[in-house]
Amino acid sequence: MLRLGLSSLRARRGAFAATFLALFLGATVISACGVLLESGLRSTLPPERYEKAAVIVSGEQEVVLDVRSADGSTYESGQPLSERALLPRSTAERIAAVDGVGSVVADRGATVRVLAGGHAVTGRNGRAPQAHTWAGLALGGFRLTEGRAPRGSREVVLDTDLAARAGVRSGGTVKLMTSSTPRTYGVAGLVALGDGRTPRQSVLFVTDAAMDRLDDSASDGVRAFGVLTSPGTSPEQVASAVEKALAAQPAVVETGAARGRAEFDDVAVGAANLIELATAIGGNVLLVAVFVLYATISLAILHRRRELALLRAVGTTPRQLRRMVVAETVTVALAAGVAGCPAGAGAVHWLGARFAGHGIVPPDFRPTLGPLPFLAAIAVTVLTALAAVFFASRRTTRIRPTEALGEAAAEPTRLGRGRTVIGCVLLALAAAVTGLGLGTRTDFLTLVGLANSLVLVLVIAVAVLGPALTRTAIRILTPALRGTGVAGWLATANARSQATRTAGAVTPLVLVVAFAATVVFTQTTQLKESADQIHAGTVADHVLTAPSGVSPELARRAGRLPGVRAATGIVGSKVVGVGSLLGEEEAVSLSAQGVEPRAAAATMDLGVTRGDLAELSSGTVAVSTTTASWLGLGVGDRARLRLGDGTAFTGRVIAVYERGFGFADVTFDHDLLLAHTTDRLDRSVLVRSASAGPDPAEALSALAADYPGTSLDDGPATGAQVAEQRATAWVNYLVVAVIIVYTGITVVNTQAMNTATRRREFALLRLSGTTRRQVMAMMHRESLTVAVVGVLLGTALSAFPLALVATAVNGTVWPSVSVSGYLAIVGLTAALTAAGAMVPARLLLRARPVEAVGTKE
Repeated sequence: MLRLGLSSLRARRGAFAATFLALFLGATVISACGVLLESGLRSTLPPERYEKAAVIVSGEQEVVLDVRSADGSTYESGQPLSERALLPRSTAERIAAVDGVGSVVADRGATVRVLAGGHAVTGRNGRAPQAHTWAGLALGGFRLTEGRAPRGSREVVLDTDLAARAGVRSGGTVKLMTSSTPRTYGVAGLVALGDGRTPRQSVLFVTDAAMDRLDDSASDGVRAFGVLTSPGTSPEQVASAVEKALAAQPAVVETGAARGRAEFDDVAVGAANLIELATAIGGNVLLVAVFVLYATISLAILHRRRELALLRAVGTTPRQLRRMVVAETVTVALAAGVAGCPAGAGAVHWLGARFAGHGIVPPDFRPTLGPLPFLAAIAVTVLTALAAVFFASRRTTRIRPTEALGEAAAEPTRLGRGRTVIGCVLLALAAAVTGLGLGTRTDFLTLVGLANSLVLVLVIAVAVLGPALTRTAIRILTPALRGTGVAGWLATANARSQATRTAGAVTPLVLVVAFAATVVFTQTTQLKESADQIHAGTVADHVLTAPSGVSPELARRAGRLPGVRAATGIVGSKVVGVGSLLGEEEAVSLSAQGVEPRAAAATMDLGVTRGDLAELSSGTVAVSTTTASWLGLGVGDRARLRLGDGTAFTGRVIAVYERGFGFADVTFDHDLLLAHTTDRLDRSVLVRSASAGPDPAEALSALAADYPGTSLDDGPATGAQVAEQRATAWVNYLVVAVIIVYTGITVVNTQAMNTATRRREFALLRLSGTTRRQVMAMMHRESLTVAVVGVLLGTALSAFPLALVATAVNGTVWPSVSVSGYLAIVGLTAALTAAGAMVPARLLLRARPVEAVGTKE
């Protein structure tokens, strides 16, 4: 049967080329997602400042919470921390007491802005420079190349690359700014890595006294402790002993290449983003691949009914038939999987710069290439193809030879009982889900979860009931088609008599339109709601912003200016809480903002529905309606959260507000949240002018000049939350693009395969007097019919989940739909449909009818 299968491959190159292309695209995407996943799991960089330290002890950058599943059992759920988790200085004593520890060096640090010519100097890889204490120089590969060590509280040592960027040398001066106005420091010397490499992150070194001035938060936190082991002691043994000594506190002990994770916190954040991205894209594409491959292989089997029926009639057993189609499929799938792996690796390299541009990964991201993702891609491709061919060929290989020949002569006129029952059950389930979401107006997470499930259920239902739905749709379109003449009459007759073939072309269109419309318009609905909330909720007259953050003292100084009624700094971060979806708990990451309680009401309107925002203090918190539904909180309840650096917070909920999409999920007291951020900077300052008095704009401009890089704006600031939403939207658009390309190729394949099998039909039409122009007109109408039915069904399917999304976001059933976006989706799918049918039809009509009518299928 293997030899027979290979012969079939050679005889049906066109049909198997379509299957190969579908499998190739699937293998490409799956291998790319595998590379991204492996890069996230194994991402690490060699240490620079920690190169000489045998062991590095840093704060745990993930919070893990105990949550309950729907069945009542307990499990752990984690979320990465958005801020640097610090360790208390007293930790050094516990580390030093461990056997094998020679010395312990505390690495204190602070984010600074280096100013040159009145502008901030961009650090290496676009990140702000980091200041560290001079004692930490002993931990790494930096060496003094010029000048001397810093002394006192007003001297600094820069790395040579940063000095070149700032245009200074040893003996000169440089201005540094953290949370205050710029201060001038003398450049005592320059350092560089011993091997001549340019450091990945721009650094400068200062004394402990200078660090106290740069980091005036009065925190005793330390970023990391470097351990120098005693001679002859194994780093792994010391690390194991340190882990036991620090078992009671959230600390991470690293050795070897893993020390780079403690040094470069952006690598850990990028790794978490890559894992989430890979699983999201891979899961969606794998789901689509199942539909696409089933549709493609089913169509290929359908076109071979006569061949398979004849084989059954001459004595071929069902097992032999299955072995033949399996041999064909495995051969094609293996070839497609092997070819798709290098294409997937190339796709990851191309996407790397795009991910970095949206802040998903660091600018110097390099993928990790190992054999496992490629082996997994090949295995998934082969298994998916085998599953598809098994279900697609099951009936043809099982029935008796005489029945097989009978079914091959004509297409069944109605669905089997099993498909009808399954399809009706799925439609009933979809109706119940829609009614539950719209009728009960349940919490946000439940509505979004129901919407995601609903689009899947509806697409499966359409795939199952495809022929019946197609016949119904064509019956509705018949009067309009027959009104276009002979070509329309022929198109209607073909579509109705070959409903299964037509449904095979319609199903991929329904899939692409439904998925694309749901994902795209979910993002546009959320972004529009965010923009509307920002414009409606910002009542301040002026906004002070800076690309790298605003000094917290700027808000205090602005509030004392003549003509200013109130001013508040807005500090941003993230917190972690325990959310619940249909009884299943999980750790969720929430956006957070800190505001000055006395000035908040005068500068922003969060749309408080319950409670009073004036009660905000260091022991209270306000939450959005979305967050209240996620966490099951109300006014007066105790909220238990983890702040951005992992610190536990318990506070009373004093207000619930509506405008969480535009501002933040959770609102804290400004000083409380600021103390638990890494940079200790505000995102912006909102200023409200007094009703009587001078216009403070000129005074604010002069004040902004004291903080280089700060600008004054009279419009609402979009904020980091909206920027993050746009980055998330871009990722979702990427998923849609992959799905459109994948299913688009399938649409072309399906139309081309359907058209290619009609050589005899076209020849008979030509011999009976139909002109070439009339045949092409018939094909135009058929393509139009397929496109219209697919677009209408896909649009109808997307309307229900989008109604649930809109209910969750803006409280109505009307999503924000971009007309141009919808027309782009419709136009692209229609163009692919027409191309897949018209090009093969034109090629087939070039042959002489007398010769074509005698050729094989």
